[in-house]
Amino acid sequence: MLRPKVPTMPAPTGHVTPPAIIEPTAVVPQTPAPIAAAPQPTRPTVQLTPGALLLAVGGGTAAVLVVGAVLVSMLLAVAITAGSLAIVALVVRSLMASEHKHR
Repeated sequence: MLRPKVPTMPAPTGHVTPPAIIEPTAVVPQTPAPIAAAPQPTRPTVQLTPGALLLAVGGGTAAVLVVGAVLVSMLLAVAITAGSLAIVALVVRSLMASEHKHR
């Protein structure tokens, strides 16, 4: 039926270049530069978290939208998986049937 071809490993040529040796140069000590403090923001920073988003849109409405989006995503994942398994089952069945015909 199908016979896979196994690649062969090429024979080593025997010519290996040694790694380059780099001699260290004189080390000059350096003083670290002073670190400047980050400027403080003049206005408060707005952080968008899921909780803040729920409060901004409206507690109940946002919760329903988030739960709905999660459920639709899960349903889509299940549908795609089921379709893929059905295709695989058809291919395997076809291969099994063709093998029985050749015997």
